Order: sequence, then structure tokens, then C-alpha cells
Amino acid sequence: MLVDGKWSANWTPVSKTDAKGGFVRPTSSFRNFVGDEGFEAEPGRYHLYVALICPWASRTLIARKLKGLEDVVSVSVVSPVMTDQGWTFGGYPDATEDEVNGFTAMHQVYTAADPVFTGRATVPVLWDKKRQTIVNNESADILRMMNDFGGLASGPDLYPEPLRDEIDAMSESFYNSLNNGVYRAGFAQSQEAYEEAVSDVFMTLDRLEEEILGPFIFGETLTESDIRLFVTLVRFDAAYHGLFKTNLKRLADYPRLTAFLRAMLAAPGVRETVSIDHIKRGYYSLKALNPNGIVPAGPDLDWCHR
Repeated sequence: MLVDGKWSANWTPVSKTDAKGGFVRPTSSFRNFVGDEGFEAEPGRYHLYVALICPWASRTLIARKLKGLEDVVSVSVVSPVMTDQGWTFGGYPDATEDEVNGFTAMHQVYTAADPVFTGRATVPVLWDKKRQTIVNNESADILRMMNDFGGLASGPDLYPEPLRDEIDAMSESFYNSLNNGVYRAGFAQSQEAYEEAVSDVFMTLDRLEEEILGPFIFGETLTESDIRLFVTLVRFDAAYHGLFKTNLKRLADYPRLTAFLRAMLAAPGVRETVSIDHIKRGYYSLKALNPNGIVPAGPDLDWCHR
């Protein structure tokens, strides 16, 4: 992480825990929005830094695809393998160089925005090429702003007015228990914290299996809640089930959630944002959880179609 703008190579996946030894996710530091004063919506002005391994980054990448913003917001993809420099650019298939700033590591993006920044150099990051600064590094904010992007977005409305209260309630209902719950299990520092997290994960999956009648959470309408759920489910059997020890069941054991996964992968552009190779390479490169760096042979992305 960065301390007063200086990078510490002693990276660990857990920087803060609660009294039970439970994983505590750090809060995001940059919370401006496109459309705010000084951050006007302009084609080509903004750049998105993402990791294909990361569910939080991937939900912003999916929204960019669905909302037809590929020619409006450019993208850089970091390598999936975590190094002593944190996220780095290039050097792996489907990872890119940083063609906007020429940086070699994500932490340089943060110090370019704030030379004395203290915190984790996370993805996603929305970068302003004109002002040479970070607009926002909170995935929920970036996901939401992609829906309109100052009038530059097209495609399906991911946050339709009649469903907004339900979307907010649904997304909140599975954020800590499932989206963050798998991390709470994987990075737990005590048996008690782990068991609490695993219980939350599978109670939520069991509930969603009963509630989602398909193809999407709210029937035929694909919303941002579906994106929030999808990014966790598509990683579940490939990474969380094994590495994070959320292994009471596989996602493959949930017929309705598997059907939901198929429906999301069939949505235009969504499958292009998913790299099971990056996901497995990235998660299994975490030395704290997998010191030998052995990457499992399966599953591939086609399991849900069999």
C-alpha cells in the first residue's frame, strides 16, 4: 500500500480486521462524479483502470459495455498476477499497457492524483485525462454513473425509476453477505469470523435461489443489481469455492442461479468482460492464501452451459 505517497512492497490482502478477526474492507477515497462541476461529461476525456480478476472493477466494465460507452471511456487492464508493486500493467495475455499515463503500476496512478496519498492502490479507477486526476475509485459510484454518463450513454436503463427502491434494497441485501461475504470468508483471521462469513454466503445463495425466477432478478429487466450479483457468481466455482473455502456447495448446485448466470453471459457484451484465466491466475497468485502459486485446472466458463 501507499503511505504518504511512498509504496510499501509488503503487500497483504488484509489491512484491517474487526474484534473477531473478520476482514474489514477499506473505504474508497475519491468520490467525485462525472457531471459535477469541473468533471464535465466529454467523449474521450475519461479513462477506466480495471482488473479482469476483480469483481468490483468488472461491474464497471460490464456497465461500460451495456451502455455503449466503449468509444467514450477508454480502458486499461492490469495484469492478474499481484506483485510486490501491487497491480501492474502489461506482461500477461489480455493485460494492457497504460497508454494514457505510461505508468507501470497502479500505485503511480494514485500518487499522480495525490502525491501524499495513504491507502491501497485499488481498481477500478476512473481517471480524468484533462485534469490529470482520479475522479472516483468506488465501484458502486462508477457503476451508477455509467448508466447516464452525462447524457453520453445509450443502451438499457440499468437503474429505471420504477425499480430504484427495489434495486437499492436488493443490492444492499447481498452486498455484505455475498459480494463481500466471500472475501470475509477467504480473508478471515479466525475460525469464528470464517464460520460467520460462510454462513452468510450460503444463506444468501439459498435465498436468491428461491427468489430469482428469471431470467434476471426483476424478471425480464436487466438492472445494475444483476451486474452486482453476476460478478460474484461467475467467480464462485473458479475461485471462491476452493481458495476462499466457501465450499458447502458449488454454484453449479443451484439450478436457478446457474440459469441466471447463463442469461447474463448471453447479454450483449457481458461475456467479453469475463476472463476465467485472469480470475484464476489472479486469485491463486495471492501468496497469503496459496503460497505455491498452483492454479487449478478447472472449471472453465462453459460449465454453466453443460
